[in-house]
Amino acid sequence: MPRISKTTELQTVITTFEMTPGTCQDLLDALTDAYEKFIRHQQGFIAAGLHVNDAQTRIANYSQWQRREDFQAMLRTDEMRKRNREISALCKSFEPVMYEVSEVF
Repeated sequence: MPRISKTTELQTVITTFEMTPGTCQDLLDALTDAYEKFIRHQQGFIAAGLHVNDAQTRIANYSQWQRREDFQAMLRTDEMRKRNREISALCKSFEPVMYEVSEVF
């Protein structure tokens, strides 16, 4: 379960994916498979969530890691590089961005 707190020293990564409604479910399936079989087992992984907009043209992914380096190490694995090529083929674009929590309400 994600922990959202200003005092927690975690790395938050928010990734947005842009796709067509016709590829949304395929992309969601690929992302779910990646989390279930690989990402959640990587060092430093804490939690993640996948969110789909009503039009099925965007998926937002919120993930948390112990350290920035843990997330970066996961991305550099052969397994994730292969998966990212497949994910990229299913969407127009995707961009992971690292954030720090500024406020919580």
